[in-house]
Amino acid sequence: MSERVTIKIEGMTCGGCENSVKTALERLDGVQVLDVSHAEGAVELLYDPERVDHGALTDAIEEAGYDVAV
Repeated sequence: MSERVTIKIEGMTCGGCENSVKTALERLDGVQVLDVSHAEGAVELLYDPERVDHGALTDAIEEAGYDVAV
């Protein structure tokens, strides 16, 4: 069963940033990105917690060069 989550992200400034975040997250097994918005500073996605944990999501965002807001 997939879970829907919105993660706040700091440091995105353009469409290229959105694409970087989307690409990094979609490389993970069990993740479907629904929307990425640099204007809102957030990504909305579905993920399968049996295939990927929340920590892997934040790690992928940070490895792409952005900060996850708490």
